[in-house]
Amino acid sequence: MDIKHLLTQTFHQAMLAAGIDDPNPVIRQSQRPEFGHYQANGVMGAAKRMQTNPRALADLIVKHLPAQDHYTLEIAGPGFINITLTPAFVSQLISNGDPAEKPDNTAPRRVVVDYSSPNLAKEMHIGHLRSTVIGDTVVRVLEHTGQTAIRANHVGDWGAQFGSLLAYLDESANNETAQTAELADLEKFYQSASKKFKNDTAFAEKARGYVVRLQSGDPALKKLWEIFIQTSMDHGQKVYDKLNITLTQQDAMPESRYNNDLMPLVSDLTENGLLEESEGALCVFLDEFKGKNDRPLPAMVQKSDGGFPYLATDLAALRYRHNELKADEVLYVVGASQQLHLRQVIAVARAAEFIPETLITKHLAFGLVLKADGTPFKTRDGADVKLIDVLNEAIDRATDLLQQRSQDLSPDEHEAIAKVIGIGAIKYAELQKNRTTDYMFDWATMLSFEGNTAPYLQYAYTRIRSLFRRAGIEHLDPTTPIVLTAPQELALGLKTLQFNEAIANYLEDYQANILCNYLYELAGLFMSFYEHCPILTETETRQTSRLRLCDITARTLRTGLDLLGIDTVERM
Repeated sequence: MDIKHLLTQTFHQAMLAAGIDDPNPVIRQSQRPEFGHYQANGVMGAAKRMQTNPRALADLIVKHLPAQDHYTLEIAGPGFINITLTPAFVSQLISNGDPAEKPDNTAPRRVVVDYSSPNLAKEMHIGHLRSTVIGDTVVRVLEHTGQTAIRANHVGDWGAQFGSLLAYLDESANNETAQTAELADLEKFYQSASKKFKNDTAFAEKARGYVVRLQSGDPALKKLWEIFIQTSMDHGQKVYDKLNITLTQQDAMPESRYNNDLMPLVSDLTENGLLEESEGALCVFLDEFKGKNDRPLPAMVQKSDGGFPYLATDLAALRYRHNELKADEVLYVVGASQQLHLRQVIAVARAAEFIPETLITKHLAFGLVLKADGTPFKTRDGADVKLIDVLNEAIDRATDLLQQRSQDLSPDEHEAIAKVIGIGAIKYAELQKNRTTDYMFDWATMLSFEGNTAPYLQYAYTRIRSLFRRAGIEHLDPTTPIVLTAPQELALGLKTLQFNEAIANYLEDYQANILCNYLYELAGLFMSFYEHCPILTETETRQTSRLRLCDITARTLRTGLDLLGIDTVERM
């Protein structure tokens, strides 16, 4: 049951009855307990339009609300209506429904989510963490709400850098087995090939020739390229699996997929009269993009040497998503530095009528991952830190932490729980921050069992599960009523009912910190309830009621963490 939706409907009808045209109740959760549980904040705006006294209008609205015992009302300030739900009403709502249950969606939208998108020339590094984790939460929440989420891993598998990589691979290994062995450490291989390209003129010339051969469809070189790409994809999948990411190799929509559409795309833009030659390159100039001295900024579609930049590939990908994937919406989980690029891609696509105005596009930008000293997350020699190394270190640190806390776990349990804690800690630390800002990567904070962290939430869940083990209860009768009397259990029950409101708030701008903060507040309210409200020593009726509340809290925590891609464990 969505309380906010229920109150909105009720107050909407009362405002209509009070003579307000096109009413908007603006129901919000109260930020302070003395103002009740919710507030109707739309009276002032309506009074201003009607040129009437807002408190008098609020009083008239209250008189048109149906008589019931669900809540008490108070008119405050210039016309706010404070709403305090009764314990009986909250008890009724929580007894009759599961807040964590997936809502019905009779009209799902098709949403393409472009995320992760590593360059297959080398292994995934720490810079891929944000897009991968943020994007995976987006698709999980969309699917939870009944939308059709289409994962689009726009991996970089094409372009000039592959010339040097393939030339180096061809020189260093002469059969498929040797080639696979050579690619065992992709990062080392990439560095070696790049170094030779910079220092060996003959090799650099050969590498450029390999690019031409590859783009021309040379069978031998294409086979070599396929070996390289598959090995790189396998490397990436190991990272996704360890990080509990839902992407599979079937979700890869690589740059090479759109190669055959690049020349037709140029032809279509030419026919539309949008292409202009600029210093040998073919560009689109749109009035909305200006540079220094108000000079037009080019959106380059084809380079002077005949090659194609990222903008051309992204244009082809966007019209593929409209024409073939039938997308209603396209979300780009891409770094903030790509803002201008994406704006140009979308603007050119609309100007050329490759996509309709009804297709919604949105850039979900994010900041950088920084070290504790505020510098970019790099190794001492300036190289990108491998993401797999960060994940392994998280598990190692969680293992040490768990050894200090739990002595009664088997080796297998210890290993499994350490992985859940370590991986969950990294993901939650990422999602708990506003995605548009940079954040500090701090091991001590993210692995703490106190504060707004994954281990704290996971521990709250295990504490509930331990209650059921101690009670010797596996299943509860779902028809048993929940009676909320103590202030702590009323606050906890109400918070579980606000789960769908948290999801709705998240979907407004895909800010995962909204979900994180909700779960943190839920866990905190459970801890307060646990300290103040006896459970296992109560009468059977009261014990069952409180255990049902605990069970609903646990399922809400588990569902919420799962939407963030974070696992739970039964004991810790």
